[in-house]
Amino acid sequence: MSVRHALLGLLSERPKYGHQLRQEFEAKTGDVWPLNVGQVYTTLHRLERDGFVESDDEAANGPQKVFKITDAGGTELDWWLHTPPDFTAPPRDELVIKVLVALGMPGVDVQNILQLHRRYVVELMQQWTRLKEDEAEYDVTLALVVDAELFRLDSLVHWLDAAAGRLKRASSTPPPQPDPTHPRLRRRLATRR
Repeated sequence: MSVRHALLGLLSERPKYGHQLRQEFEAKTGDVWPLNVGQVYTTLHRLERDGFVESDDEAANGPQKVFKITDAGGTELDWWLHTPPDFTAPPRDELVIKVLVALGMPGVDVQNILQLHRRYVVELMQQWTRLKEDEAEYDVTLALVVDAELFRLDSLVHWLDAAAGRLKRASSTPPPQPDPTHPRLRRRLATRR
């Protein structure tokens, strides 16, 4: 998540104080992602250094300092909003890493690990669904955050199911001989960039 760009977006509305930016960031993100006020000020000072915001020079460095977006900051914000995130390389997903590590460990029941995590993810989905039913109906920001999380968790359930099926099939057939000419995923992804 780009806190710097989110702050630029909030400043595009009007000049604001750091504490005000923290509160508005949390409100705009459905109060799901807390933000430390120290991180806000550190980010604001970097944005100021880069020429994307400017501050009221007469105020102290503390909470009374007002920040506003510059033209360069507006251009940067527009670029960020219109540029898709880089999804070419898979993210380092802790769950995927756990499963891959477990595959090589003797005495570990990987199917059990997959089911344990699947149950946990389904429980999380139920919690998010209850939150959506209770509160998100009246708050479009929260509803969008909850929808995004439900879709993300649903994709994890699908992956866990697919992994369980793939491992079950792999255990019932002899492993294929490696093809030395077959490119690795990392090399294929690198050539797409």
